[in-house]
Amino acid sequence: MAAMEITGLFSGLFVGIVIGLIARLLVPSMQPIGCLMTIIIGVIGGALGAVLGSALSWGFWLTFGAQILIATILVALVAALFRRGSAA
Repeated sequence: MAAMEITGLFSGLFVGIVIGLIARLLVPSMQPIGCLMTIIIGVIGGALGAVLGSALSWGFWLTFGAQILIATILVALVAALFRRGSAA
């Protein structure tokens, strides 16, 4: 049972990395956030999109699109906060 939990953790982390990277590519400016923040945002966006897709019984592609959209919005928000914090 522990092996399955570790596999789920690694697959969730991998999906979060992919979603975070796609989201960063979709935000049209330089983001002053690092790799770790990108991964965290990707994991959060992926989790929120998965919950939304599951609750609304969406298929894989619609859920994946929601995950990317949520992560893209989060990247834009966090980048704006980091930019504003470094300018002060």
